[in-house]
Formats: sequence, C-alpha cells, structure tokens
Amino acid sequence: MTHDPALDAHEHAEHAEHAAHAGDPFISQVSITVAILAVLAASVGSLETVEEGRAITASAEAVLRQDEATDAWNEYQADSLKKHVYGIAADAGGPRAAKYAATAKDQVAKQDEIRKRAQEDEADRDKLMKESALHEHRHHWLTGGATLIEIGIAICTVAIITRRRSFWRGSILLAVVGLALFGAAYLA
Repeated sequence: MTHDPALDAHEHAEHAEHAAHAGDPFISQVSITVAILAVLAASVGSLETVEEGRAITASAEAVLRQDEATDAWNEYQADSLKKHVYGIAADAGGPRAAKYAATAKDQVAKQDEIRKRAQEDEADRDKLMKESALHEHRHHWLTGGATLIEIGIAICTVAIITRRRSFWRGSILLAVVGLALFGAAYLA
C-alpha cells in the first residue's frame, strides 16, 4: 500500500468539512485544524520525498565517480607497467633504446594527468557522499515531522468524537513538535 500525502490531505479535509456541518463551534475549530494539519502533513511529506530522491541521486552519482576513479587508477597502473617495460627495454640497449627511453618518459607525463583525474573523481565522490548524507539526514527529520503531524490529525479525529479539548490541544502540540522537526531538518 502506497502512502500519498496529497490524497491523505484531501481525505482529511473532506472529513473536516463533513464534521463542520454539525454546527458545533468546537467541531468547526477542530475541523479547520484538521484541514490545516493535512496541508502541513502533505507539504512536509512532499519535502521528505524530495530529500529522499536527492539522497539516492547523490549516492548513485558518487558510485559513478568512484567507478571513474577506479578506472583511472587502473589505467595509471597499466601505464606504470608500460613505463617500466620501456625502461627495461631502454636499459637493455640496442638500436631502439633511445625510442624506448622517450616512450618511458612520455608515460610519466601521461600518468600525472591520469593521477590528477583519479584524484578529482575521488574528491567529487567524497563531495557527493556528503551531499547524500545531508539529504538523508533531512529525510529522517522530515519523516519524524510528517509522522507527528499525521498523528495530530488522528488525535483531532478523537477530539471530534469525544468533544474533548485536551485531545485537540494535544494534536496542536504534536503538530508544533512536527514543525520543529521540519525546521531542524534544514537547520541541522
């Protein structure tokens, strides 16, 4: 079963509208609270989904950068072997010794470029992993915030059924704590 914050918000608003027709001012206040909380829950839930997607995307990009760095280091090692082979061939002497020595020297310059590329890929990977962790951190805080607001909506329903203000106040308190978690997601 999938969770759709927008659909949940719509359903809660409809229930609140039906309860508001009862004519009781308290019921009307609680119904308005339900509608407001439903909008807040949908908003926080949507941001939660966005942060989750960003975390996954940044993590996937980090894996790609790691693959590119690994490929570059493999190329670096292969060129290192070539450099040594040409160096041995140059040391052996013969008519092509100068050419082998030049090729070995060229491999050193090529290796420097490859090392730089590999290190840049690793730096990008590290940056993307930190970005992914930040989005994941926000996702967790937003999950808590949306959950508390949704619990507040459920408690509002209890307040409507029992006509007890303490439940209504409790639901508002939960929503305030949920909004504090929302704020913590972007401040922490």
